[in-house]
Amino acid sequence: MRVLLLACATLLLAAGTAAADPVVPRHAIVVCQTASFYGNYDHSSGPVQFKRTLTYGNKIGHTPGAHPVYNGWAASMDFGPNDWGYLRAECIGGYDSW
Repeated sequence: MRVLLLACATLLLAAGTAAADPVVPRHAIVVCQTASFYGNYDHSSGPVQFKRTLTYGNKIGHTPGAHPVYNGWAASMDFGPNDWGYLRAECIGGYDSW
């Protein structure tokens, strides 16, 4: 019984610390004239759930190396309505400009 309790306690502690804290995105802007912004990325079909079109200068966030990029589609925060989605990585630039 004691071994079982110790094993359960170890699993609970490991589960509580396994998830990393979310990384705050670096401030950036859209550097393309227009960029489609999607709600998710499906590895078999590409970006899905079109949300809106972002335009040059829109304030966004992305941290290279911390936020995923799949086949050129980067996980990004749109600071307008404060939601996450995906846009083309080449449309992200102007890091730390605001």
